[in-house]
Amino acid sequence: MTNDELYKKVFCDTFLIEESQLTGLAYQGVKSWDSIGHMALVAALEETFDIMMETDDIINMSSFEKGKEILIKNYALEF
Repeated sequence: MTNDELYKKVFCDTFLIEESQLTGLAYQGVKSWDSIGHMALVAALEETFDIMMETDDIINMSSFEKGKEILIKNYALEF
């Protein structure tokens, strides 16, 4: 799987949503993306990509697109 496919899979698996819902998805945009869901997402991303996210990045990850931007910029992942 590519990093893009893995990233999408983490979101879909964590929030139990379809890939078609990802574009424009923001924090609290679905019921399961609450504060607990957010931490589950972070844990899944860290495990999937073998990284340890900084607190500021966790706080700033406010949307599907913003999360990808953070991973590219701060963790040298390619999508």
